[in-house]
Amino acid sequence: MHLPEFKMDEDGFRVAPAARPVAGYVGGKKQLARQLSERIEATPHDLYAEVFAGMAGVFFRRRLAPKVEVLNDISRDVITFFRVLQNHYQALMDMLRWQLSSRAEFERLVGLDPDRLTDLQRAARFLYLQKLAFGGKVAGRTFGIDRRAGGRFNALQLAETLQEAHERLAGVWLECLPWDVFLDRWDRAGALFYLDPPYSERSTTMGATSFRASSSRYWRLGSSGSPVGSSCR
Repeated sequence: MHLPEFKMDEDGFRVAPAARPVAGYVGGKKQLARQLSERIEATPHDLYAEVFAGMAGVFFRRRLAPKVEVLNDISRDVITFFRVLQNHYQALMDMLRWQLSSRAEFERLVGLDPDRLTDLQRAARFLYLQKLAFGGKVAGRTFGIDRRAGGRFNALQLAETLQEAHERLAGVWLECLPWDVFLDRWDRAGALFYLDPPYSERSTTMGATSFRASSSRYWRLGSSGSPVGSSCR
């Protein structure tokens, strides 16, 4: 397996080549990722964690990586996908190599129970659906089309994107915990947490979340005045 060669900058950060998010995801911060990354990298820290990772749009666009990085999401689909991509990139690519942008295949996979699949099958299903779902929706996915562009699932283009993401995930911790449990477990001096704005308990686009409207702790974190909604002490 090819491992990336990270160079260290003068502050002890690894200088990593930018990777791209491998699929769309509702709330993915595509338009804000560069600005958020700049603010995050301007904040001293040696542990970086995304509490609601999704497709990790900010993480993959960062150019500097501290010693410790953690991605967390309550979705088993998300974390299973990243774990398989991290450890079994070639097997995942082999499963996806012959897939096409097909409404029939999309609807077939939507109808499958992911809990009855192997981790590899689950990861491949999740990525296929996210690549083709309208608006990157997770709940209530519908087949998205573009009458001015080719099919969004292109295995030849996907191979390069997955390779980049696979290399970027080397050494990254993965968790699948409720947000507050995750914060308690990983918080320490020098930790910086990136938290999305709060979502409702059951969003029509996000599906079930670990956030509760009564979670005043999260509202305080999200409105604490930090430029990136972070906890860094």
